[in-house]
Amino acid sequence: MDKQTDDKQEGTIIFDAVSFSKIFVAHETGVYLLGDFIAHEVNENQRCIEEICICCGSFQIHTQHPLFHGGICTPCTENFLETFFLYDEDGFQAFCTICCSGKTLLMCDDPTCNRCYCLECLDVLVSPGTAEKVKATNTWLCFMCLPLSSHGLLKRKKRWRVKLKCFYDQESNHLEIYQPLSAWERKPINVLSLFDNITTEMKNLGFLGSSLGDGRLTYLDDVTNVLRTDVKEWGPFDFIFGSTPPVGNSYEHPPAWYFYQYHRILQYGKPRESSQRPFFWMFVDNLVLEKEDRETASRFFQTEAVTIHRKHAETVQNAVILWSNIPSVKSKYSLSDLDLDLDLLAKDILKTRLLSQQPATLVRKFFLPLREYFKCFS
Repeated sequence: MDKQTDDKQEGTIIFDAVSFSKIFVAHETGVYLLGDFIAHEVNENQRCIEEICICCGSFQIHTQHPLFHGGICTPCTENFLETFFLYDEDGFQAFCTICCSGKTLLMCDDPTCNRCYCLECLDVLVSPGTAEKVKATNTWLCFMCLPLSSHGLLKRKKRWRVKLKCFYDQESNHLEIYQPLSAWERKPINVLSLFDNITTEMKNLGFLGSSLGDGRLTYLDDVTNVLRTDVKEWGPFDFIFGSTPPVGNSYEHPPAWYFYQYHRILQYGKPRESSQRPFFWMFVDNLVLEKEDRETASRFFQTEAVTIHRKHAETVQNAVILWSNIPSVKSKYSLSDLDLDLDLLAKDILKTRLLSQQPATLVRKFFLPLREYFKCFS
């Protein structure tokens, strides 16, 4: 199965105007024809693949690719960090697992895998014509799933999950990740949802099954009397979600109450800082917090807020502000590219009586990277 990706800044990659295929690579050292370039350099010129960026063909290596044997240049390193944990609504990665670019992507058919690969990487790194062979295959298992680690020039690294964690630790100054888990290590998720019930979203994404033990979600609308001992008894939780009520809806407490109560419960539920257990959290403001309260939230959460918006045609229908440790939230490709007056947008929603959607409908795609850590049932 294949899909088309959205347009994204490609940095040094030059595209064919008709086919959108990567045909040239532009770097300070020159402009390269990508097609047979890497294979020629390795097979004919005896150049070590660790001296070539396997994403674009550049010789200006910054470090080593975290998943496969081969180098990676500075622009491709930055692109990889920003895009690897981005997912589309279909539940698959938004860009190629190898180069984190690509226009047409082929998706792995293993139900526990969410990887995609662009046509160019398959034909350049495996062998010419590989992409067409994969398209003609009824059930295709990708290079991260197959037992063989070597396919042409594409050689999967041993302990790549450890190397991916190290790659982010060393190369990123704003993205922190937990080490991904293999399918057999993933356990059902235990979710605490505060003030907004995200059961539907978690079920639709496969995190909650129909049988006992297929994931668990605890929903609380009021936590006034909840104690630390209560949270410890219900947990341990893997994901704690919370939000303010949608703008235009009635709510029983002042808007800031929802943030302060969420932060209190988060302190009760999160593991110790020394713990390596994957733990995620997200708080969403649906345009009801005052600016001063948002600034306070950023100080408490020790991370800057991110604005996400939804457009219909040229009209911004809704926007939310969120804080989270899920890596895709911090990607520059996730951020709103508009200079929004959020207070004015909230007033427009109230004026037109177009009540804001539940926060989770705007941020559900950010739940998808959790598939790297927890079991899915569909």
